[in-house]
Amino acid sequence: MSKFQIDIDFSNIDLASLETEEDFQREAKTLLPKVLAKLGESVGEKTWEELQQKLQGTGSKLKSSPSEKRKFMQETARTYQRNASKRERQELEDYIVEQLRQHKR
Repeated sequence: MSKFQIDIDFSNIDLASLETEEDFQREAKTLLPKVLAKLGESVGEKTWEELQQKLQGTGSKLKSSPSEKRKFMQETARTYQRNASKRERQELEDYIVEQLRQHKR
């Protein structure tokens, strides 16, 4: 589904209560915003690292402070969360349902 690792937190979910397809879909819709943000942060981190490598290759000064990186990642996460297409959202929702099923087993 994605080339980025998506670590979904299922600790606050009562997996035993998930029985019907609607239960899984409802839980996936609830988790979707947080998962979109995490995926956006992963994209931001990868992008940051690539930009730093390119800047280093050109001899430009690096902006590599931890706070700058964190700010960049958070902004990328917000942007990704807001601008994800319907298709991306649906694919991610399907992925969450699949992960819920696997964790329930």
